[in-house]
Parts: sequence; C-alpha cells; structure tokens
Amino acid sequence: MKIAYFYRMKADDRVRTVAPEHAAYWRGLEIPGYEGGPFADRSGGLITFEADSVEAAQSVIAADPFVREELLESSVVKQCSAGSP
Repeated sequence: MKIAYFYRMKADDRVRTVAPEHAAYWRGLEIPGYEGGPFADRSGGLITFEADSVEAAQSVIAADPFVREELLESSVVKQCSAGSP
C-alpha cells in the first residue's frame, strides 16, 4: 500500500544538524515507491513510500532521526487510495 507521511518541523537550530542524517536514513532504506523531500521553506516535508501496513510504515517513521530527536511539531501518516500515483 502507498503511504503518505507529512511532517512539520519545530523551530529548532538542531534541524540543520540532523537533516543530513534524516535524508541519509530515508535514502538508505531503499523502500519501494520512495519519493520525498522538504518543502521549499523548510517548514517540513512530504514522503511517500510503499509499506505492508500503516503500522509497518509507522515503525519505519519512528526510526527517522527527526522523530528520534523530537524535532517534529506535528506529523500525519495516511494510506493513499488505490488509484493514487
């Protein structure tokens, strides 16, 4: 199933330090269907990827360096509809 992960960053100077680790984490997973990146204003980002379940997706997300370092203001994880690209 296709998963959409939308997140907003806290205003925290550590974001710049952790961002390369966050990007490397997601690239290193080599998850099918992975696409993503930050918003132009760096206030957060959007990642889409394939997972067996929402619970499996949440496990992957929980290991994201931004999550581990508690740098997110908010996040949403949703299953995309069957017809989504």
